[in-house]
Amino acid sequence: MRAFVLDRDGWGLADLPDPRPGAGQVVVRTTAAGLCHSDLTLASRSVDQHPFALPLVLGHELAGTVEALGPGVAEHAGIEVGAAVVGYGPRGCGRCGRCASGAENYCRTPGPRLPPGLGAPGALAELVAVDADHLVPAPGVSPAQAAALTDAGLTARHALERAVMAVGLPAEETTVVVIGVGGLGHVAVQLARRAGSRLLAVDRLPAKRELAARCGADHVLAPGPSLARAVRELTQGRGADVVLDLVGSSSSLDLASEVVAIGGIVSIVGVGSGRLAVGMHALPLGVRTDLPYWGTRPELVGLLGLAAAGEVRVEVEEVGLEAVEAAYARLAAGEVLGRAVARPRG
Repeated sequence: MRAFVLDRDGWGLADLPDPRPGAGQVVVRTTAAGLCHSDLTLASRSVDQHPFALPLVLGHELAGTVEALGPGVAEHAGIEVGAAVVGYGPRGCGRCGRCASGAENYCRTPGPRLPPGLGAPGALAELVAVDADHLVPAPGVSPAQAAALTDAGLTARHALERAVMAVGLPAEETTVVVIGVGGLGHVAVQLARRAGSRLLAVDRLPAKRELAARCGADHVLAPGPSLARAVRELTQGRGADVVLDLVGSSSSLDLASEVVAIGGIVSIVGVGSGRLAVGMHALPLGVRTDLPYWGTRPELVGLLGLAAAGEVRVEVEEVGLEAVEAAYARLAAGEVLGRAVARPRG
């Protein structure tokens, strides 16, 4: 099979043996695999910084069809040969209370567990072997949409709903600022709009500000020296109850600290290297910070349902496996609108 592989001397296409399902596994024929900034982070590390062996097939946003069942896997509704499925990415112990509730993203049991594409063989390949209990049926959702929802959509939903719940205001009384209208940000805009929150979106690129407007943002703003003042003016001096920072740079976190309201929350989702100063006089009174990670299985199931009903849609750019390297370069340059998604079979 053809696959996109990160190796000790870089990344690129390779021919690999077709995987066989182990005990408890399913082989999935990939129909779509999302490209994520996390992959760029992996590629930027030196070889000795990886907690896993190289070469590694990348791709942690998986959509596909069930090709074969391994030993110990019985067919059941949604996970039979030919069924459309997506991968639920987080890996936990499967036994603690959080895992039992579907929140493997916050498993309480220590230990490295490597999801596909982030340590185990991933979805940027024609075939991938996946644990059967980490597959979710995805009927009625196109492959490109389904793949992008497993991380870009799920992470956005989890971060937004967790922050709104922490603030404790009715959604229609909550002001949300989304910093960075990329793969996650434009989904967060749609979800906040759907909940009825007042919504301000910030991005440096005109095309992404236009995307935010199409997704329902009340106001779209460009970074600049007067941005924090503009946010205060648009919120009658109060500021934002929820700030979703989907960039994580020093400048984006500085902005978050300047625009968050008393009793608000700054949710840091972006994987940039910035740091947020926390302490008396550094932030308004009562402000909390959050570091959400990915999302829960029930949230993914619900999000797929919203997509099937046409209530949320990911802006996707589809590419073949041979164009993945160029797509990553465009992603690094900020030139991808929404999410780039690879289609291994064109």
